Amino acid sequence: MTRFTASLAISIGLMASSALAQTAPVAPSPVVTPAPRSVPSSFADLADRLLPSVVNVSTSAVLKPGKDGDSGPDASSPDGPQVPEFPPGSPLQKFFHDYMNHKPAPNRPPRRMQALGSGFILDPAGIIVTNNHVIEGADQVTVTLHDGTEMPARIVGRDSKVDLAVLEVKPKHPLPAVPLGHSDKARVGDWVLAIGNPFGLNGTVTAGIVSSRGRNVEHGLYDDFIQTDAAINRGNSGGPLFNLSGEVIGINTLIYGGSGGDSIGIGFAIPADDARGIIDQLRRTGHVSRGWLGLKFQDVTNDIAEDLDFHGPDGLNGKGSMVSEVDPKGPAATAGLQVGDIITRVGNQDVTGQTMPRIIASILPGTKVDLNVWRKGKILPLPITLGKSPDAPDMPPSDTHQPEHRHQTLGDLGLTVSAIDADARTQYALSDDQRGVLVSRVESTSRAAERGIVEGNVITQVGQDQIDTPDAFAKLVQQAQAQKKHEVLLLVQDDDGLRWVPVPFAGN
Repeated sequence: MTRFTASLAISIGLMASSALAQTAPVAPSPVVTPAPRSVPSSFADLADRLLPSVVNVSTSAVLKPGKDGDSGPDASSPDGPQVPEFPPGSPLQKFFHDYMNHKPAPNRPPRRMQALGSGFILDPAGIIVTNNHVIEGADQVTVTLHDGTEMPARIVGRDSKVDLAVLEVKPKHPLPAVPLGHSDKARVGDWVLAIGNPFGLNGTVTAGIVSSRGRNVEHGLYDDFIQTDAAINRGNSGGPLFNLSGEVIGINTLIYGGSGGDSIGIGFAIPADDARGIIDQLRRTGHVSRGWLGLKFQDVTNDIAEDLDFHGPDGLNGKGSMVSEVDPKGPAATAGLQVGDIITRVGNQDVTGQTMPRIIASILPGTKVDLNVWRKGKILPLPITLGKSPDAPDMPPSDTHQPEHRHQTLGDLGLTVSAIDADARTQYALSDDQRGVLVSRVESTSRAAERGIVEGNVITQVGQDQIDTPDAFAKLVQQAQAQKKHEVLLLVQDDDGLRWVPVPFAGN
């Protein structure tokens, strides 16, 4: 007998008793379990509405000779030639070994690598969200809309730790955007739609359910993935995972694949509630600043909880993050945290060893938060002001924000420097995070030429000051002249690496 049937039978019995004895108490109305949401008969209307907001992200990068370019855009190796096994020492084994391990000549010109991924439009003005691994290392990024319109995109900001990137295009008309939903409200079993460009097949729609929440697949420090069985393959990276309201609740990022990297029905998406703050920071500053405690910790297992007689309010084994090391110069030491302390709460959020890195990283440096700390059987409130993470943030390419003046000629040095843009990265095989200014012209009789500076070199510093624009370079050179210096010290990068080059001014 089902729960609903049992409730109905009880109600009927009580009504019969009431007819025989009017003085009997009236029974309360039975609690009826709401009927589960019906399976959609079709996703067609929802797909029609959402498809225009999903884009194809294609990237292009220059690979220097010998550089490993075999990583696929979805962190899986592209399908390569399958090498048959031959008897050891046979001529065929030697041939295939030599062929597969062939090294290109050092003077071979750079080759270009291209990759495809997905993204979605977050702002009608042209803001697009995708994965960092889709655009990492790219010197050219192109966005293709659902109607086939292609537009060049600039990288506004990127973050490799959570694997997110924000792009910007300049459309002639507002673009169809979709909102970020609240992924924390998504339940295991909810229907979801994944839209993207697997294997370059634009506008592919797949459906499935939320298979699990809070997955840690050891991809990074901040793992908190939504698992889904909606089909996701290489090329889906950066695409949206929608709920049935048309809100983005996840950004598709990883797959568990079989041989060759093909999907086997297990995909992972970054939750929208984790991504929201990261995206906001990338839009505002181009990089992400994270809070820092200055300690190492681990999850509290059942064995640890039992050994320490550590229990929660419900009497069961407690949960939290156990401190294993404290940086003597970090915020945790200043606040009084000790090795062996168990942090159970940060602000208004309960924490474990798995969730704590993500929660702390989502708080801006300089913010004061209250910790609940279990220490030798007592819960202590402990205020702490977070420091700034010592890990350097991922910066966008130097040509993301083009300077006012793209070229500067320094006659007293005999050279012209230019801003590093996509064309320069292609021509001189520069990485996407290359900093400095490009030497675009050197007078043959100049002091710079005498010191071995040639076209294609990159100047990254003047003295102790780093530079990223021609204006900054010119300003520091002029300062040196104003200080009556006879020469200026430049940090120059060429194919052999970095070297300091003192360049005298003309007339010295």
